[in-house]
Amino acid sequence: MKAPRRPGSQAAADRGWLSAHKWLLARRFSQLSILGLFLLGPWFGVWIVKGNLNSSLTLDVLPLSDPYVLLQSLLAGHAAELTAVTGALIVLGFYVLLGGRVFCAWVCPVNLVTDAAHWCRERLGLVGAARLSRHARYWLLGATLLLAAVTGTVVWELVNPVSMFHRGVIFGMGLGWLVLLAVFLLDLLVSRRAWCGHLCPMGAFYSLLALPSPVRVRADKRAQCDDCMDCFAVCPEPQVIRPALKGADKGVGPVITGINCTNCGRCIDVCARDVFRFGSRFDNRGESSIQRRAAREDGLPANDSPGVEVLR
Repeated sequence: MKAPRRPGSQAAADRGWLSAHKWLLARRFSQLSILGLFLLGPWFGVWIVKGNLNSSLTLDVLPLSDPYVLLQSLLAGHAAELTAVTGALIVLGFYVLLGGRVFCAWVCPVNLVTDAAHWCRERLGLVGAARLSRHARYWLLGATLLLAAVTGTVVWELVNPVSMFHRGVIFGMGLGWLVLLAVFLLDLLVSRRAWCGHLCPMGAFYSLLALPSPVRVRADKRAQCDDCMDCFAVCPEPQVIRPALKGADKGVGPVITGINCTNCGRCIDVCARDVFRFGSRFDNRGESSIQRRAAREDGLPANDSPGVEVLR
């Protein structure tokens, strides 16, 4: 029996394996490098970065604070120091510029766990999945903020897999292994991309920062799409692709504007037709908009295309 074709296999055959995995490799380098910087101090005594993902100080100069954690802390009634506020504003500015869920794809260590679960799921041919709403993460986000306000403590951070993973690697995992195992099994056995794509409130918070983000993935060569579906197969949030890729006849522009796009670049990697690229959110006119503009420039009514003869 012939083995099923893997997403990106045609791109690898056409451009080479390295080119078909360049953004994936860049993400892994980023995730592991950030983790390594935090480990240099406690493991080797080289203190480039002190702290963890919730709050850190780089080179004893640059403060960085997780704005989601700071918001929970404020709602719990805790006073915030100027350093924490400054660090949160720096992080907010960074992710507003590059896209909020860049955190999920390029920084978050739990992404390594969920990607491993997805890889195993694909290799084992597991296709069954529970139906989970992608809006559930926003309800959970609201619940974590409400809990902080009601209890007066940052309750969610006690069980947040991201915080537990990062603290655990630096200071020892303890029961954190059970939480990470639960996330892995959830993604492997319950539903495709269950945690990152449906439930994680941290991802929900960072997705809101992407609303004004100028850095986007674009499907500028969507006319070349051959419907191989590889991009949908590898995308952790495949629902964001369709409007930009298939919306030309509806006047939808080629920019992926969905706030849950993680800017991971995997759609760029696996597309043998080079449909996708990184670019900006600007100039996002659909084909119909371009046609109307061309019609105006040619002196035709806006509802006519340049190629249609106008009866006088």
